[in-house]
Amino acid sequence: MKLNNLKPTAGSTHSRRRIGRGTGSGLGGTSTRGHKGAKSRSGYKKKIGFEGGQMPLQRRVPKFGFKNINRKEYFVVNLSDLQKLAEEKSLTTIGIAELVEAGLTNGKKLVKVLGDGELKSKLEVKANAFSKTAEEAIKAVGGNATII
Repeated sequence: MKLNNLKPTAGSTHSRRRIGRGTGSGLGGTSTRGHKGAKSRSGYKKKIGFEGGQMPLQRRVPKFGFKNINRKEYFVVNLSDLQKLAEEKSLTTIGIAELVEAGLTNGKKLVKVLGDGELKSKLEVKANAFSKTAEEAIKAVGGNATII
């Protein structure tokens, strides 16, 4: 078998319809476009959401709310999670790399430390953001909260 001998299997290919080649072809006249109307004209393009003159869905449905394009999405890590991580792996500094390794974040989103739970060990924590209570709790134990 050679490349020049290859052919598609019988019945797998069809010759395309040649529209608008006279009445004798069976596809002349209106050329499968029907009679009159915008769709029969050349240059017709349907606008997105157009429903034939009926009020389109995106205009019928009421609008409300606001999406802030500058919103920052954070992965939330609590002080209790940091304490657990520090005890399990006996860490003194916890950064994003350690949190990713522990499976608390994925390393793509920003990380915010919240003050839920209790912190007993002195830690140096590096994250993208801290809540006031978390920052106070870390400093109260003698640790350090560093914003990356």
